[in-house]
Amino acid sequence: MNASANHSLPPSPTASSSKSAGFFHQVWRRLRRDRYAMAGLWTICILFALSFFAPVIANNKPIVMRWDDHVLFPAPAELFPFKYFVHYPQISNLDFDVIKHDRSVTLVMPPIQFSPVASALDERLVPPSRRHWLGTDELGRDLLARMLHGAGVSLKVGLVASGISLLIGLVLGAVAGYYGGVIDILLSRLIEIVTCFPFTFLILAVIAFLPPSIYYVMLVIGITRWTDLARYTRGEFMRLKSREFAEAARALGASDSKIIVRHILPNSLAPVLVTATFGIANAILIEAALSFLGMGTQPPTPSWGNILASAREQDFAWWLTIFAGVAIFVTVTAYNLLGEGLRDASDPRATFGEKS
Repeated sequence: MNASANHSLPPSPTASSSKSAGFFHQVWRRLRRDRYAMAGLWTICILFALSFFAPVIANNKPIVMRWDDHVLFPAPAELFPFKYFVHYPQISNLDFDVIKHDRSVTLVMPPIQFSPVASALDERLVPPSRRHWLGTDELGRDLLARMLHGAGVSLKVGLVASGISLLIGLVLGAVAGYYGGVIDILLSRLIEIVTCFPFTFLILAVIAFLPPSIYYVMLVIGITRWTDLARYTRGEFMRLKSREFAEAARALGASDSKIIVRHILPNSLAPVLVTATFGIANAILIEAALSFLGMGTQPPTPSWGNILASAREQDFAWWLTIFAGVAIFVTVTAYNLLGEGLRDASDPRATFGEKS
């Protein structure tokens, strides 16, 4: 009697969690077999590493210096949010371009000894050479230094903007799909209304009324690109809310918020994350376009978009166009390859058809 009763019990929420973990394990296993997706993933990881360590790769400040009986790390200090010079304010005003030629000071300089913002008019528009590997711009700033530091801006915009879209899309899609009824009708109409607006013109219209700032660019892209994520989340929640594990959690007295966050959401993330990956690539393109039009990242802060904008005014400086354009193309292609790999790897018809 007890055995038959046990067989009739619905699967527990714990079993649902283990199935979800098994699903993501299979997705990762299939993703590793996709050479193009892994190439995209490795490219993205390398770009993040280069952007994070840009202050110690390209900088006019030394990595290590011995000054006034102190061992200091001016360039690595820029990797961290706190101000390193607060303990040594007397060196914050030093001219490091002069100090590095002072033989009385012991220091180790970065491989690329140029600041991304310091101008040198006597070296303006120099083509690629042994001194400036990618050349210089119209103000004599080293292009490779600006490319490395600008990578962090583009990648940051893509991640933050996509994160904002993901948060809005998950919340609205989950509420609409789980509760249904009037709430679903109202939120679905909201999604349709936002979708009707051309995204590019909507973003340009909003940015035009705001002060030029990279943070406003992130926010505006995030709050205008959530509709696809909300639709996918709504569909997954409508499909999963009546499954056995959700009914079991409901029968055990779990609250709606707990069922949504702990049981349904982990099982609905795969297609949503695939869409979010493509959204990062779109956000990078939008930021580059806004910076190209002068409405995104403002000089002297480097970004790939404003490097292209400066190239527009210099017809013969081909290196300004080529290198920034290739960087944007490679980054967007890497995210698209990763997104396509995730889409194929998370296909239930292929994933669950594998032998364990």
